Amino acid sequence: MSLDKAKAIITDIKRGNISPIYFLMGEEPYYIDGVSNYIEETLLTEEEKGFNQMVLYGRDVTIDEIVSNAKRYPMMAERQVVIVKEAQDLSRTIENLVSYAENPQPTTVLVFCYKYKKLDARKKLAKTLKKNAVLFESKKMYDDKLPGWIIQVLKGRGYSITPKAAQMLSEFLGNDLSKINNELEKLQLIIKPEQQITPQLVEQNIGISKDFNNFELQNAIGAKNIKKAFAIVQYFAQNPKNHPLVMTVALLYSFFSKLLKYHALSNKAEASKVLGVNPYFIKDYQTAARNYSMKEVSAIIASIREVDLKSKGVGAANLTPADLFKELLTSIFK
Repeated sequence: MSLDKAKAIITDIKRGNISPIYFLMGEEPYYIDGVSNYIEETLLTEEEKGFNQMVLYGRDVTIDEIVSNAKRYPMMAERQVVIVKEAQDLSRTIENLVSYAENPQPTTVLVFCYKYKKLDARKKLAKTLKKNAVLFESKKMYDDKLPGWIIQVLKGRGYSITPKAAQMLSEFLGNDLSKINNELEKLQLIIKPEQQITPQLVEQNIGISKDFNNFELQNAIGAKNIKKAFAIVQYFAQNPKNHPLVMTVALLYSFFSKLLKYHALSNKAEASKVLGVNPYFIKDYQTAARNYSMKEVSAIIASIREVDLKSKGVGAANLTPADLFKELLTSIFK
């Protein structure tokens, strides 16, 4: 997991195990920024930074210029730090770094922030960095992993959150880890570590309704609470910007796909692991399995796909989100 790897890099730095090169790459910028910022803020004292810390930008420099700066000796300090931000702009010439990576300057810490891309593992630079440097890939977080990530991050800071509150945050904020982290920091300011972050706290301070959200809709559908489900989609239809149909369709498709797997499990005790779901939520699948047979779940998945196509304009040019929300529920409850 990227979180654990990023923590390990920072722990090594704290222990004095400092690499001459940190090549931070990948689809998720949150961890790249986290490691880079830690190095930028802590490796040198404020007095040392003036002469020995340099921030460059990929669009403004060449590999030769970066190497030239990296080969300088520090002034009145043990080391210098050179950080290359937006290094992905150097992707066409990045292999030119090989000769420096083979013999890096030991008194320089060279950091590359290579966002949204990664090096070709078959080429020489990636192989050389694996031997002589820290090569870190920051992988994109999948939506279904977000609640667990939120719980783990808060636990590391001495805070706790209910599974439902974590689900609400992940659903509302999406998989932008920086955005989620900002909201978590806000919550940490208003509660004590021994307090648990609840759906009520999230509703009051983040502006997410604890009663009208996709998670509650999923539960209402699973429990066959028709009245509550229709009330929620009516609320969604009145607030389409905050509750886009495409997100609801994606969540319900994921839910019923997992419910199909749940039906097929011979050993239901393994459900949490097989479905990739927090054990706290397995009861929702148990309830839904009692209300929908395997055959019914298959038909519902087909209906969800049809509504998804219509939401994208295929064969339903004149249908409003409200119409499609109602069609979706009608097809599920029929």
